[in-house]
Amino acid sequence: MASGQPIIIKKIKKAGHGHHGGAWKVAYADFVTAMMAFFLLMWLINSVDQEQLRGVADYFSPSTVSTDNTGSAPLRLMPPRGDEGVSSPDMAFLERNPTSHAPGSGTDETPDNGEGSPRDIAQDALTSALARREQAEFESAEMSLRQSLEEMPELAELSRHLIIDQTPEGLRIQLIDEEGRPMFNAGATRPNERAIVLLRAVANAVERLPNRITISGHTDASPVPANAPSNWELSSARANAALRILQERGISDDRVSDVRGKGSAEPLFPDDPYMAGNRRLSIVLLREAPVLPPGGAL
Repeated sequence: MASGQPIIIKKIKKAGHGHHGGAWKVAYADFVTAMMAFFLLMWLINSVDQEQLRGVADYFSPSTVSTDNTGSAPLRLMPPRGDEGVSSPDMAFLERNPTSHAPGSGTDETPDNGEGSPRDIAQDALTSALARREQAEFESAEMSLRQSLEEMPELAELSRHLIIDQTPEGLRIQLIDEEGRPMFNAGATRPNERAIVLLRAVANAVERLPNRITISGHTDASPVPANAPSNWELSSARANAALRILQERGISDDRVSDVRGKGSAEPLFPDDPYMAGNRRLSIVLLREAPVLPPGGAL
């Protein structure tokens, strides 16, 4: 190399790789979406029963579709014919009545309008809730009545004349006679002071509830004197006398469902129809909701 000749240093700038594009991202996204759809499909298949799977399969592969081009003909499933090419009577019936079931098939399906099941479930839940609330109100009324008698010493002994129970008809409150301690004097239609106090306590307990009530009068089977009212008349008059006392304590007429006398026809103690306890007044606070079965669910 000759002296004095300039030294030239050549620098080569290396460029980066060219842009490869984003096509791989689209392909990868499609793959991930497909995998998600696949696993979702597998989960759905595993979560339904065989009957639902058959329904889905039948939906996507109907047996025969009407070729009517009017747009008004529905899908129609044609029944298979017999081995000899002749329809059975049941199959002929189906062909004439495509929306009916074969006679004797034992099925009676109704079209699902899409709102029956949720509505039925909601109605059942509402009915159950109403029955539970009514049950609680009956129990509260019973407790209130018993407490009102127990808290007052002069009334505590009257609790022996009271029988309270719950029947399918409703909350039943019975005012019964005891031997030597009647609610009505012999042959009388006006309650004595003992019965009046009890009837007022009953009215106070049931007045706050909206349920309707029935009142029935009962007698024992003792024969009546010749010129005296019959047991039917006597029991009816006593039931109406009880009604008047309840009305005085705020029970309105529209809550009264029935007032009747039953004579000696329904004894409380059938084995002894002459027993004093058969002479009674029965006041029933009627149920407005269905009775809950054992367990508390409808």
